[in-house]
Amino acid sequence: MSDKRINILMVCLGNICRSPLAQGILQQKLNPKKYNVQSAGTGGFHIGKLPDIRSINVARKNGIDITNQRAAQFSVADFDTYDYIFAMDTENYNNIIALATNQVQKDKVAMILNEINPIGNAEVPDPYYGGSKGFDNVYTLLDTACSILAKRI
Repeated sequence: MSDKRINILMVCLGNICRSPLAQGILQQKLNPKKYNVQSAGTGGFHIGKLPDIRSINVARKNGIDITNQRAAQFSVADFDTYDYIFAMDTENYNNIIALATNQVQKDKVAMILNEINPIGNAEVPDPYYGGSKGFDNVYTLLDTACSILAKRI
């Protein structure tokens, strides 16, 4: 039996709103000795930046600190690094799949809300242009999905 950690990547567009929340939520639910959870964006316009202050605030309100995270961009090498890759929405799912070079890589990618409804392909709404209630809603959706995921893996 290998003692290699299972690597999980959460992916949204800019890696400042949804995927940092998903990373923080799932990290809180899993043993860090067994699981490595990270996040990235398909777009590179926020590389190196902190998560959006509204994501930081909703995480903090729920007892999670995500201020140690910095935005990164998804790359083809991530297919080799990560065992599971979860997209927040269809556009990002399609962008990730387009970079895959084989079926094994494609099989690592799933929609995060399919943890709640496996055939739903529901999207985590992008709260960036909305108010703080959108971030509360995203937190609730991701918390539910990550609770199911944590029990499954």
